[in-house]
Amino acid sequence: MSQYQTLLYNQTGPVGHLILNRPQAINAIDRFMIEELESFWAERRHDPETRVVIMSGAGEKGFCSGLDLKGFKPRSTPGLEDNYRFQFRLARLVLAMRQAPQPIIAAIHGAAVGGGLSFAVACDVRLITPETRFAAAYINIGHGGADVGSSYFLPRLIGAGRAHEFLLTGDFMDAETAFNLGMVSRIVPREQLLDAAMELAEKMCRKNPLGLRLTKEAINCNLDAAGLEQALHIEDRNQTLCLATIRHEGQNPDTR
Repeated sequence: MSQYQTLLYNQTGPVGHLILNRPQAINAIDRFMIEELESFWAERRHDPETRVVIMSGAGEKGFCSGLDLKGFKPRSTPGLEDNYRFQFRLARLVLAMRQAPQPIIAAIHGAAVGGGLSFAVACDVRLITPETRFAAAYINIGHGGADVGSSYFLPRLIGAGRAHEFLLTGDFMDAETAFNLGMVSRIVPREQLLDAAMELAEKMCRKNPLGLRLTKEAINCNLDAAGLEQALHIEDRNQTLCLATIRHEGQNPDTR
């Protein structure tokens, strides 16, 4: 059962389902949602029972429309410190998502813009519908186009050249473009989106729990590895740990 006001959360076995729940505002991010997401991801850091998290948005209009500008009014120069604290907390949400041991599957419909784009690219796998559209909309409201991790994640997902285009223009990226650029794994009909996400989550949950966690950790570390040798050290450590776990617990690796 959910214990939040701007979020919904339910658990089906080892799969958790997080729903951004402000459909009246296309799940826009306000200060209260930031506080609740901080709490949610902090709990997942030490939650061995949850092995995969699905993240989606409530309502029919979209996944997340970014920052709720009606609820956030930047302060003038004397309030720069308050503005920075707000920006810092918002941005660290994507860091918390990467630090969560669970793979995160984004089930995205409709609009994913601004902070919604950042949440999407901070997830590990993205499933979308034909109507899904992404935009680094920050630059369209007078901010820089590099915000909430967008300048880190987007070039790594689609290449620096196309990332420059979207970050500098704020233009929309449609579903077909996102798929062709490798930003998303699948395009599925809207009515099948959550079922497809759950099917993928359940497949992950059939794997060695430690192996699942260490694979996410290794990918994150090796995105920034100094070179091949450092990447191999991490993989060698992980495989040794997983092999010891399998032998100790008598597990049979799932080859499905």
